[in-house]
Amino acid sequence: MTDAASPAVPGAAASPAVPGTAAPAETVAFAPAGGTGGPGASAGSPPAGAVAEVLGASPAVPANAAFPTRSPASKPRYWSRQSPPGPWDTIVIGSGMGGMTCAAILALLGERVLVLEQHYVPGGFTHSFTRRRYHWDVGVHAIGEVTEKSLSGRLLARLAGPGLRWASLGPVYDSFDYPGGLKIDFPDSPEQFRANLVAAFPQERDGIDRYLSMVRDAARAMRGFYLARAAPPLLAPLAEWWMGRKARPALELTVRDATARCTADERLRTVLAAQWGYYGAPPSRASFGLHALVVRHFLHGAWYPVGGAQEISRGLLKTVADRGGWTRLQADVQEVLVERGRAAGVRLAGGEVLRAPRVVSAAGVLATARRMLPESCREAAWTRELEGLRPGPAHLCLYLGFKGDIRAAGAGSANRWFYRTWDAEEETWRVDGWQGGSPLPEAPVLYCSFPSLKDPEHDPGPEQRHTGEVVTFAPWDAFSRWRESGWRKRGEDYDRFKADLQARMLAQFFEHMPALKPLLDFVDLSTPLSTDHFCRPVAGSIYGLEPTPERFRCARLRPRSPIPGLFFAGSDVASGGVMGAMGGGILAAIAARPWDTVRLLRGV
Repeated sequence: MTDAASPAVPGAAASPAVPGTAAPAETVAFAPAGGTGGPGASAGSPPAGAVAEVLGASPAVPANAAFPTRSPASKPRYWSRQSPPGPWDTIVIGSGMGGMTCAAILALLGERVLVLEQHYVPGGFTHSFTRRRYHWDVGVHAIGEVTEKSLSGRLLARLAGPGLRWASLGPVYDSFDYPGGLKIDFPDSPEQFRANLVAAFPQERDGIDRYLSMVRDAARAMRGFYLARAAPPLLAPLAEWWMGRKARPALELTVRDATARCTADERLRTVLAAQWGYYGAPPSRASFGLHALVVRHFLHGAWYPVGGAQEISRGLLKTVADRGGWTRLQADVQEVLVERGRAAGVRLAGGEVLRAPRVVSAAGVLATARRMLPESCREAAWTRELEGLRPGPAHLCLYLGFKGDIRAAGAGSANRWFYRTWDAEEETWRVDGWQGGSPLPEAPVLYCSFPSLKDPEHDPGPEQRHTGEVVTFAPWDAFSRWRESGWRKRGEDYDRFKADLQARMLAQFFEHMPALKPLLDFVDLSTPLSTDHFCRPVAGSIYGLEPTPERFRCARLRPRSPIPGLFFAGSDVASGGVMGAMGGGILAAIAARPWDTVRLLRGV
């Protein structure tokens, strides 16, 4: 349920969740150190290899590139638990979509980049895992704007290479079921989208047209706002006043107020806000500017990476490795080093120090400010201002394994949204009052995805093995009391709570898709504690900061921090979801290397 929006696009989202089996031991050989850009590559023109890249040529792999290892599936991996020696031009904290995007751009500009990931697999919410021969993606369910017709699609192809391919989810990518029998499909055509809305609400044609016009205007204005946020400090106030002025009215407007300007029909207003689950804030709190990006993001449909979500990280991290960089796993950053007032590297949990003149944190702005900055920096005015921003919701995800023909049983490549209520403000499953054995209410919404039916390379085998995922939002406070316990060692109370949640979600899911019940072979539930353990966002948030008008009003929330040499990438500086996080990575690269990055983007 995590696909949302980027500065130029809305982003896709990814549900964190149960991780995969532990990565096997591997032996890695590294060539001698020495960067393609050198320690001073953060300023000035890119080296010859990067210029060739910008102009479309393909420079040879540098002699200092780390050699990829091989995975059990015989696909190369560009990561390991070790890293070659420095020097490094940039250290990136976190291998989620924002970190990988920023790292790949800087690599194309000739820098030697080290990506540090505390998990034992790379990719953040784009990683995958396997259990009992079933394979799931933890967050990639549908991504828009990935074709060559969009800038984001062309840039992603450039950054990840030809190995990253996409499969369309078909003429319908999202299907919504509401109480009373209303079902409405969101298609891969703007014209058909309007036609579907008018068919469901024939008396509201004018209001629908006004809404679509507002979406177009707001989405078009958002790019200038984001670019202004990446401007250098001296230019930032002027850039934001000039480039962001058209987006400001939409950012200050909530989705509830925007839809109220278009129609008085409460059911239509709920349908227009139906995709709020892709950014994680109900209509009364969500900024319409961000909502418009998500709507535009999917106007021409949605896609899924061929071979699974791990192909995204494989492509992006190959670009980093091919140009002398590397991705190091199980590298837990405890502190960003600040020396003489500027970022100078990081200290890992074991005490190891890694140095670079630039540090980019893609671990979340709040998480970085609270957990990684030196104590003296945590009390600064800018960090206190960031502390006032609210994290987005946490989530639960059922991971299902089936044996049999699930397509004949009603599953498909389109995502299914089953709403229990017409009240779009009922945002989370109220399970925080659970006592052992007490009955649980129904979840207000279930979001269902069948990844094996989206991937044309999936081989179900003679047993017809397929996978499904069922997602809903849940309050972090219902789980926070177990936060300090160990993964899979949280005690009997937690195990009973988790079992009750799993049983209730399954029962509700099978009420909507009963033909799948006899095909179920495997089930496991990930909770917000899984998200916290493996991805470490604040309060288990799946989307980072909540996309409210207050968030977009915060002048401190930008890719360039007040600490020289420290930058932020990822969804917090752009928008939620995979493509939103990609946008945050682009903005971080622009803030770090403005002219060179803009030159690269213009060549895409």
